[in-house]
Amino acid sequence: MPRRERYLFVCANRRPDGAPRGSCAARGAVELHARLKALLEERGLAATEVRACTSSCLDVCWAGPVVAVFPEGTFYGRVTEADLPELVEALARGERLERLALGEDDFVEPAARRGAAG
Repeated sequence: MPRRERYLFVCANRRPDGAPRGSCAARGAVELHARLKALLEERGLAATEVRACTSSCLDVCWAGPVVAVFPEGTFYGRVTEADLPELVEALARGERLERLALGEDDFVEPAARRGAAG
């Protein structure tokens, strides 16, 4: 297998039901990963350009499901299956999909943001 230009890490971490942070798996990340792999294959990107992998926790649970793109270091959050065709097209063009990209504030847990504001 050739080394790919990009690796996508789809958080598939699962926490117990009712965990305060929730989990990407409980938000459909496992199914999201399967669909992403299929779309990359259909678009002809999977063999040489982009590899979709699952990962454990990426530490932005509240923004899940999360997809991290490397080597760029872009994190996409709140990704749904409906977003995947647009994401795959952006990857094919070598572009960042801004509407899903997490900003610096997204990496701070919402409870911590509220505590800092008060």
